Amino acid sequence: MNQKIMETLEFHKVKALFEPLMLTEQGAVELRELMPMTDAAKIQQAFDEVTDMAQLFVEHPRFSLGATIDIAPAMKRLDLEADLNISEILAVKKVLEVSKELVDFYQQLENVDLIQLPSLFEKIELFPHIQGSLQAINNAGFVEDFASETLTKIRRKIRESEDQIRQVLQDMLKSKSDMLTDTVLASRNGRNVLPVKNTYRNRISGVVHDISASGSTVYIEPRAVVSLNEELTHAKAEERHEISRILQELSDMLRPHSRVIRNNAWVIGHLDFIRAKHVFARTYQATIPTLSLTKDIALLNVRHPLLANPVPNDLYFKEALTAIVITGPNTGGKTIMLKTLGLTHLMAQSGLPILADKGSRVGLFHDIFADIGDEQSIEQSLSTFSSHMTHTVDILATADQDSLILFDELGAGTDPQEGASLAMAILEDLRLRGIKTMATTHYPELKAYGIETLGVENASMEFDSQSLRPTYKFMQGVPGRSNAFEIAKRLGLSTAIIKDAENMISTDSDVNHIIEKLEAQTVESRKRLDTIREVEQENLKMNRVLKKLYHEFSREKETELNKARLEAQEIVTMALAESDDILKNLNSQASLKPHQIIEAKSQLKKLAPEVVDLSKNKVLKKAKKEKAARVGDDILVTSYGQRGTLTKQLKDGRWEAQVGLIKMTLKADEFTLVKAEKAEKPKQKQVHVVKRTTGKGPKARLDLRGKRYEEAMQELDEFIDQALLNNMSQVDIIHGIGTGVIREGVTKYLRRNKQVKEFGYAPQNAGGSGATIVIFK
Repeated sequence: MNQKIMETLEFHKVKALFEPLMLTEQGAVELRELMPMTDAAKIQQAFDEVTDMAQLFVEHPRFSLGATIDIAPAMKRLDLEADLNISEILAVKKVLEVSKELVDFYQQLENVDLIQLPSLFEKIELFPHIQGSLQAINNAGFVEDFASETLTKIRRKIRESEDQIRQVLQDMLKSKSDMLTDTVLASRNGRNVLPVKNTYRNRISGVVHDISASGSTVYIEPRAVVSLNEELTHAKAEERHEISRILQELSDMLRPHSRVIRNNAWVIGHLDFIRAKHVFARTYQATIPTLSLTKDIALLNVRHPLLANPVPNDLYFKEALTAIVITGPNTGGKTIMLKTLGLTHLMAQSGLPILADKGSRVGLFHDIFADIGDEQSIEQSLSTFSSHMTHTVDILATADQDSLILFDELGAGTDPQEGASLAMAILEDLRLRGIKTMATTHYPELKAYGIETLGVENASMEFDSQSLRPTYKFMQGVPGRSNAFEIAKRLGLSTAIIKDAENMISTDSDVNHIIEKLEAQTVESRKRLDTIREVEQENLKMNRVLKKLYHEFSREKETELNKARLEAQEIVTMALAESDDILKNLNSQASLKPHQIIEAKSQLKKLAPEVVDLSKNKVLKKAKKEKAARVGDDILVTSYGQRGTLTKQLKDGRWEAQVGLIKMTLKADEFTLVKAEKAEKPKQKQVHVVKRTTGKGPKARLDLRGKRYEEAMQELDEFIDQALLNNMSQVDIIHGIGTGVIREGVTKYLRRNKQVKEFGYAPQNAGGSGATIVIFK
């Protein structure tokens, strides 16, 4: 389809209405590249997708997708054997997470009949191993310690070096406080330094990193920490190198699957685009039209999508109709009707909902041409008429039976008589060629052409002679009439002058009276049609209410019947037990034959009614299904407090999980499932479920003095979990002062724990900085 029609009808502004509704960059890219289609099958597929989404929203009105960014550049870098950086890996990680959420959603989807969406959901492929490995990088872009054993060792070494440096400097702050301008450490060039008074600069040996502006303070890195800082710098360089190696390893893991991951991203973006179409339809009261291959157009209450308060109109452009000629004065809305027809078809052939009522039909056109507006060219020295005629010539040479042509003020800009004749000749040429055309004109001669010519119909825009304002109502089948005399009369022009003017054009007065009657009949018909539509809407609402009540009644009826069946079964069961006792007594007392006893018992059993097996209820099945762990689920390893992904279930019931770059084998009670957070719901506190340990009771104090760092951190984790499990509001942790390693480890752990409301050192009489008091949320 030609690009000029997109610009003329401002199709880019229509696409801009969808941009705020998009959640993913992939969907936004698809929207930007959207163009009208000419393949009926593809257009119908797009319509069916939106219809499916509407059906899905009935059962899941809060359906949404996680926000993702475009990973196409990252996948291209992988194909070129380049490694991804952290932000690119996070984008891929998000795509895989959203893919997993969509697959889980589709597997649990019930009671929805879909046509096109299943094939999209089924195209998504999951990579639980890769998902587990990507947990090594958290959502903030930090590479976790557990990403590799080497990184864990390096960071432990960094922490120890930092603690040693801090301790040495703290001791010097105390011992040499009289030589310092401040008792707080400063930082220069990435190194911790002492603010030494200039008069004592020779008393403290070390490296001078800076001097204050006044010259009174010299910032010295003491010689005692220089070697420690060198070790720290070396360790940080090793950390950067190890992180680079981890990113390379993750990139190598992703590279063989780049095509599939790129396809997953496209599916996510396409589903987002379909969702945006449905939200647009719901927001703007738009609808999915029927596609007519015979170009039988019927637009019910159609509106222009770019107007703030558009007036709805009905437009019928039947198969046998070739041209619609809209006559009448300016500012009545004729050009808007032209643009509405063209823009509605551009939207429909792009697979978008149109602003019209349900039941509307659109045609299929391979091209749409329009000559709208004043396109006078100063550079080419062309007049308005010449410019329009040049464009018209191009349209006539290119258009065919699969085209739609829109002419605004056809033949204008020249002598009225010649212009009218030229307009009729152009319309007649298009009629004979069977090309659908809508044209606006001021020429009264075209009214007669519309009445007398087969396949051509007159139309006009309604004008309120009382208020002297246009109503912007489209009246099909009624030619436009001039309201000059009525307007002049209401504005105070002399009656004698108006009568003289009417006598001068007495030949047209009868025509104007006929048109006036037709207008009145059209307005009356429209009022009746509006009343019919209101009644129809009321009937539809009543029908929906009755259906809902019927379904509720049926459910309650079935529930009550099932209760009655259960009670009846209990009664019959009791009766059977009693009958067994009676038959035993009879058998022992009388000479009854065994087959007679069996027959009697079977007849009693027939009295028991059939009871519905509630265990087969779909809702209960779905609830049980949601509780069971499945391959690809995100988990939290209880003993380590780290996240991972289930990759395989072993025959003995245990699970294989990928936690960072480490593969683990876990029992079902050694991990908990982590629920995916929905985009539209507020975040909930994540509760770590731990196994209850046996003991005399919960302890409110933990003593870590004398413990090794790893042992202390493990005991701290178990202690906090037990305190949360027992709903304790406050606990004490004794860690001592020592080197400060365990104290800092406790501080970092508490800062990361989301269940901790606040914490701080104990009062001086209760341990001071050697103990920490923790208050939970």
